Amino acid sequence: MSLLSDGALGLLALGAFAGALVAVDARLSLPFFALGVAGTAAFEAVAFRNTETVRYYWERPVTQLATFTLGIAIAAVGAAVAPSSILSAGIGALGAYLVVLVAVLVTRD
Repeated sequence: MSLLSDGALGLLALGAFAGALVAVDARLSLPFFALGVAGTAAFEAVAFRNTETVRYYWERPVTQLATFTLGIAIAAVGAAVAPSSILSAGIGALGAYLVVLVAVLVTRD
């Protein structure tokens, strides 16, 4: 999967989280947003050290579909259970992921 298609999936998932936040009229929680950013930063740091393994699993269509579906499910459950915290963390995580993708696009040869 290309970085652009990864970004498209990330944007769609981010849209689901942001849309759910607006739909339930919840407030963005900065501490949970920061937690989401930190979670993505930690994952990407580990993934960077194991690039081949991550790529091996991520390039499987079933992995991509399952991950995207899980993200949408988390947005739906988060909207019903704890919208401010769960949706804020998801928005932070996905926003950070998209920043990482942009940084990779800009810096690669």
